Amino acid sequence: MRRSRRREAVEARDKLAHLIPHWIEHNESHAAQFEEWAAKAREAGLEEAAEHVAAAAEAMREANRRLERARDGLK
Repeated sequence: MRRSRRREAVEARDKLAHLIPHWIEHNESHAAQFEEWAAKAREAGLEEAAEHVAAAAEAMREANRRLERARDGLK
């Protein structure tokens, strides 16, 4: 028997409500590591690499802002 679309929507919302906070935490951990390594790259004179790694950290934080909006949209 096929589950109803309503039930599938509830299950998807519940799963996302569980996953999104985990993803945000995980991304923030990576962003912090990226910033640490961007600083190390700068200290080593690797400016171009440092810029790209720092940009990756910002992209990760932008992903988190979007995930936060997605989380808010579940309510």
